[in-house]
Amino acid sequence: MHVSIIIPAFNEERLIGQCLQSVADAMAANQSYGYSHEVIVVDNNSTDDTARLAKQAGARVVFEPVNQIARARAAGAAAAAGDWFIFLDADCLLNAGLVGEIFSLIEQGKHVGAGSTLHMPNLPWWMVVLLRIWTALSVKFSWAAGALIACDAAVFREVGGFNQALYAAEEVDLSQKLKKWGRARKLGFTILTDHPLETSSRKVQLYSSWEIAGQFLRLILHPFRTLQSKERLSMWYDGRR
Repeated sequence: MHVSIIIPAFNEERLIGQCLQSVADAMAANQSYGYSHEVIVVDNNSTDDTARLAKQAGARVVFEPVNQIARARAAGAAAAAGDWFIFLDADCLLNAGLVGEIFSLIEQGKHVGAGSTLHMPNLPWWMVVLLRIWTALSVKFSWAAGALIACDAAVFREVGGFNQALYAAEEVDLSQKLKKWGRARKLGFTILTDHPLETSSRKVQLYSSWEIAGQFLRLILHPFRTLQSKERLSMWYDGRR
């Protein structure tokens, strides 16, 4: 089994090093499975040292000039040779327990993919509430958070990969496609809960509560129009880091 860890990255020079170190540590802790792996960082038109630092850390770097998360992930998948893909955000820290859960799931042969619950440190109370609501919905409906999604590479290609008409929530769309494909073949798509993925809470520091509320309001009132417009998704695309 060969696994490709694919990390989209736009101006992530502050966090890419620790992300890649966490991947190396988590994979080393699960050597007993005997899986080989590759790490691909997709430089999504960064203007900082993201690409250089990723190469320095031993990752293979792929360039995607169009600044869009779905395109960056797709570019990484197109360059990947793995039997399974693990898409990981650059502001996350992978842990050995979660990798072990993913590898165990692969070994069982009963799933086409999985997501993970999330841990975000230092959140204000209202974000704790929102995260709990998201976690409940994610587990109930098998919606993967974009921070991490693992899937069978052949199935990923068969269902068409990420929807590049979307500038956000493409991971939820992919989750639904994988789940539908698996259901027809008595295979599952699940959300792993025992070892939550640590992801940064930087949006809470970078954006005011009013900005965050406004973004969610746009998503609620005009979901399709918002998800298909980079300009309406400032929290993802205005470049704040």
